Amino acid sequence: MTAVERLSVFKTYKLFIGGRFPRSESGRVYEVTTATSAAGAAGKGAWLANAPLASRKDARDAVAAARKAFSGWSGATAYNRGQILYRIAEMLEGRRDQFVAEVADAEGLRKAKATAQVDAAIDRWVWYAGWSDKIAQIAGSANPVAGPFFNLSTPEPTGVVAVLAPQESSFLGLVSVIAPVIVSGNTVVVAASERAPLPALSLGEVLATSDLPVGVVNVLSGRTAEIAAPLAAHQDVNAIDLAGADAGLAKELETAAAENLKRVLRPTHEDWAADPGTDRLLAFLETKTVWHPIGL
Repeated sequence: MTAVERLSVFKTYKLFIGGRFPRSESGRVYEVTTATSAAGAAGKGAWLANAPLASRKDARDAVAAARKAFSGWSGATAYNRGQILYRIAEMLEGRRDQFVAEVADAEGLRKAKATAQVDAAIDRWVWYAGWSDKIAQIAGSANPVAGPFFNLSTPEPTGVVAVLAPQESSFLGLVSVIAPVIVSGNTVVVAASERAPLPALSLGEVLATSDLPVGVVNVLSGRTAEIAAPLAAHQDVNAIDLAGADAGLAKELETAAAENLKRVLRPTHEDWAADPGTDRLLAFLETKTVWHPIGL
């Protein structure tokens, strides 16, 4: 009997909005290639997939999903949010080989370096999970006042946060800007790396099966400037992280955000493999201060 050559089943990448996997409302896609050519030279490489080219309508739908999820997620206990972030790490561990391959192609890395990136990203979910019930301890306080009052300050999530994922770090950088935003109770709309969006789109599949409530994280792929413009101007987006914007785009988005008083985290040249510290953890928190009479 003659053996029949089996056809490959190519993966169809989709957006992740409101817990579902829609194709772009526009019906558009764009070509994603490896970071290097077959000969190993930098530049346009081999075809990997056609990624969805998200539209302004997709961005608005993602914001609506994030807003709908905010009350439930911000109202969850810190312990519960930590459990869910840890569950994400568990799910990623089980799909480690897939992400190693995707990161290697996306960033032009050898397998050992791609593995180190993926392992660091998984560890980062665990690291932020551990912070979930400790944020209030470092960001809150009991304030001394003159008079018979308790004066307590506690951190609260800002709301819906738009995040432009780093362009050069398709997975570790991506996790490093998502995890600190959601662990404190915010919900997020993420614009994936324009050049290397596939690890981010695959992360959506992990999030959908990791107990994370629908709409807490929404992932868009496409042209960063095209996705970011409606997010920066959207009245129901409370803050924006410009990690993946170049200097020119960052200035435009800051101007748009100023129209409705968004909190803006400006882009910095970060080493995503370094100890993340608490800066991003605290960047999208607001402080609520409560006065209460003593003895009542």
